[in-house]
Amino acid sequence: MRILGLVSATHDSGLAILEDGKPTLVLEEERLNREKRTKAFPRHCVIETFGPRAAGLTDIDLITTPWDQNKLRANFGRVLLAGLPFSLNLLREEAHSPQRNEIIRLNAVLRRRLGRILEGKFDVPEIVQVGHHDAHAAVFFVSPFEEANVLVMDGFGDEASTSIYTGRGNRLERHWREGILDSLGLVYTFVTRYLGFKGFSDEGKVMALAACGDDSYVQRFRDIIGLLGEGRYAVNMSYFNYGKYGELKPLSAKFYETFGPPRLPGNLLEDRHLAIAHAVQTVTEEVVLHIVRAMMVQQPSDNLVLAGGVALNCVVNAKILQKTDVKEVWVPPCASDTGAPLGSALWHWHQTLGKPRGFELAHAYYGLKYSDEQISDALEEAGLTSETLGEVELIERVARDLAEGKIVGWFQGRFEMGPRALGNRSILADPRNPNMREVLNAKIKHREAFRPFAPAVLEERAAEYFKISQPDPFMTLAPKVRRSKRSEIPAAVHFDGTGRFQTVSRATNRRYYDLIAEFGRLTGVPVLLNTSFNRQEPIVSRPSEAVSCYLRTGMDVLAIGDRYVTDRNSKSRAWAERTFVQGPI
Repeated sequence: MRILGLVSATHDSGLAILEDGKPTLVLEEERLNREKRTKAFPRHCVIETFGPRAAGLTDIDLITTPWDQNKLRANFGRVLLAGLPFSLNLLREEAHSPQRNEIIRLNAVLRRRLGRILEGKFDVPEIVQVGHHDAHAAVFFVSPFEEANVLVMDGFGDEASTSIYTGRGNRLERHWREGILDSLGLVYTFVTRYLGFKGFSDEGKVMALAACGDDSYVQRFRDIIGLLGEGRYAVNMSYFNYGKYGELKPLSAKFYETFGPPRLPGNLLEDRHLAIAHAVQTVTEEVVLHIVRAMMVQQPSDNLVLAGGVALNCVVNAKILQKTDVKEVWVPPCASDTGAPLGSALWHWHQTLGKPRGFELAHAYYGLKYSDEQISDALEEAGLTSETLGEVELIERVARDLAEGKIVGWFQGRFEMGPRALGNRSILADPRNPNMREVLNAKIKHREAFRPFAPAVLEERAAEYFKISQPDPFMTLAPKVRRSKRSEIPAAVHFDGTGRFQTVSRATNRRYYDLIAEFGRLTGVPVLLNTSFNRQEPIVSRPSEAVSCYLRTGMDVLAIGDRYVTDRNSKSRAWAERTFVQGPI
């Protein structure tokens, strides 16, 4: 049975294919249409997956979508109208419809848009709606745990902002939920905007900035989110307007009186801004730890699965292991809505159809793969010369380059699902150089100086460098770097002594593992600095995008498939600038 999970009309639109309970493809539209956090219908995903007229869609037995329109309509009167990641115009049209309690509108929109791609030549399969938090929670079914607690936290779903589940075998049971207005995720997003960054996109910047601030605003922020008994919490709505119908400014006058005027994008970051970032991060940690501790009392389990946008907060995730009795935390690489299509398909397969589990998600490489011919065509079009190397020679040469301080674009195999580059669409560098962060920013990334870069470490050597006893192949935890090792990998250590690390196993990515191992043999340090292969754009997907990014930045080497490139001739650079089209970011 082939199930197509599909997200449209919200941020992180995309699709996933589940074949007899196993994912075979997970795509985000932003990687293909080149528009960061796109809300566009995943037309490019559908066409690249199923062919020019999507004829392959006829092999799909069922479509699932991770929104339950009935629940969303039932909560319509309390839905937040400021800062939503998608438009509520469709809901407004249907709010007083006599068919309000029927699931018709979302399905009708999907059918119409798919019908346009199919050009009316094929029928659209049945569409089944899955609750939003149910779809997030369903990643439990591909976790390494037979049983676990599951915590879902995001901006909001169709009826909740926080949900607690227990998972056993092929069943999930929800125990309680927090309503839409009491949303830790939305508070974090609105503070992100207040600090001059983009909401539903730049929350990670606030998480990084928090390490630079002091405690001067923490107590005042505790008045915004209060802890209640049994793991519950409540948002003090006197600081917000977003529960009021038609209100377009989410922060109230009281918020500005307490914390001062907002920072305009691009303005200097003041000490006050750093302290406010620290406050929202500190209180977020307190709330999540409060919930997890209560879960451990109410439903004891050594294992915890995290999902939803808040689960991208790798600092919080690591604190759970440090400060609760949870023994192991698992966060999928697609914890945010990038994983919602896959989750909706998993929920239907296991929870609705009752199918047994038999698959564990051990890696994130479920994107598209490009052939040697496509790579050759991209290099030829750009006018670049290259060498074709055997795998051993490629690894040895790139490892030497890295040890000599060169920066390498590393484009291999299928691209990753989720927001992290995990070794197939990465820019790699030497973490031993204390100036490497500044070099990467000056030559390539042009990011804020306070944002860290991630260390990738051989799985079996991780405990030597980081205070943690479990692997994390998906870069979802930021544990402390051991003091004795900070001087070895200074470029990978954040201001607070943490590192958002990735453990690399040879079983899941042999070429990437062997590269890190060879670098370790040359230098004595089995760690590489890893950042996403892009510059102010979505992570590159196609060979042509990798070539363009290489030419438009200061990378020293491009290792693309088996091709080794150092050519940077003027005609090629002109081609890259001429052909590069950047979507909204």
